[in-house]
Amino acid sequence: MTMLLVFGGLILLLLTGMPIFVALGLSASAILLIFEGNIGSIADTVFAHFDKPILMTIPLFVFMAQLMIRAKVIDDLYDMAHTVVGHIRGGLGVATVMSCTIFAAISGSSVATALSIGSSAIPQMKRFGYPERDALGVIAAGGTLGILIPPSGPMILYAIVSEVSIGALFLAGIVPGLLLALIFSAYCIVRASRDPSQQAPDWAGWGRVLSALRRSIWAVMAPPVVMGGIYFGIFTAGEAAAFGSLYALVVALTVYRSLGLTQIWECARQSMLTSMMVFMIIAGAAMFGHAITIIRLPMGVTEMVASMGLGPLGFMLMVMAMIFVMGMFFESIAIILITTPILLPTMHALDIDLIWYGVLLMINLELAMITPPVGMNLFVIKGITDASLSEVVRGAAPYVVLMLGGLVLMMLAPGLATWLPYAAGFGQ
Repeated sequence: MTMLLVFGGLILLLLTGMPIFVALGLSASAILLIFEGNIGSIADTVFAHFDKPILMTIPLFVFMAQLMIRAKVIDDLYDMAHTVVGHIRGGLGVATVMSCTIFAAISGSSVATALSIGSSAIPQMKRFGYPERDALGVIAAGGTLGILIPPSGPMILYAIVSEVSIGALFLAGIVPGLLLALIFSAYCIVRASRDPSQQAPDWAGWGRVLSALRRSIWAVMAPPVVMGGIYFGIFTAGEAAAFGSLYALVVALTVYRSLGLTQIWECARQSMLTSMMVFMIIAGAAMFGHAITIIRLPMGVTEMVASMGLGPLGFMLMVMAMIFVMGMFFESIAIILITTPILLPTMHALDIDLIWYGVLLMINLELAMITPPVGMNLFVIKGITDASLSEVVRGAAPYVVLMLGGLVLMMLAPGLATWLPYAAGFGQ
């Protein structure tokens, strides 16, 4: 009964359009006032959550993404991918997935990836007769890779709430993210092979390929430099974020030469605004987590699962189904902050690997970006094209099925997510 009241009250507040951090803070304050009679413990709780070095990765990775976006690397990325694979049947779709994969590893944002790559790719795809519905779907789905491929904003937030190593989570997202990109690319090729009306441009020749690679090499190298530093123990996650920001600044100033002091200031200002929004959400999540712990809600979930006799796989199936449904109505951040504090004790009791769960959660949150009625990427794609929302939804539908298949694969083969961080020495 207590669980229903807590969830019901929080969901009701969120449905009013109230900011997430306000809804979490109000829910926590109400719980503490009812069960403890005061809210005096909130200040210490919030301070304890902010006293973590991992938080500095948020503004630094956001700043890195802002610099690379404003340096206009998108056109070079898509031109490179299009030049390399655009001549094969379905190559335009594959080029779009490639561009989304690389840019996701720079921006860490699903919406930014869909918006930036979509603006460059959709006109090109239409020009060569690529079916509009397929073009809309591949952009919407490719954009979701920004949640899974590091440096992912939702992944950082999950790491903070669950106290899992952010470096381990970043490495764990690489193989599943690349695997999903490969699945998307294979679908584009198979789909095109069954449609003789699809055109493909002529092979550009090695000269243009090498020229495109040379222009895009600095953007392409950013993700492996940052993630490679974490894998080989050269950087901590915070140091990797700082190095990535410095790398982006140097590339923007010396290679692209497209940023002045005004643009750099604007990048810093946008990074500050985005980071402060995230920090307010973290404060609200800290308060909510503290309040539900006071009333023993997480322990109650653990006891309920034990009484049902669910094993780790059965529990994970139930949780993934619940998050999939929640993803149709709530933002990714809200899902992470509402569910993680409640589920953590049960996952510890069932000896569920939190790194593995983090990857499954990110894939499920990717699905939330392209499932109606509130899938953000669907509205982003609609906003940059003249297509109807129903057309975008139909274009994305096959990718929902593919991602569900990827989710099942990760559940059955957890080593795909965990072997890289364990090989890097993060430990089990």
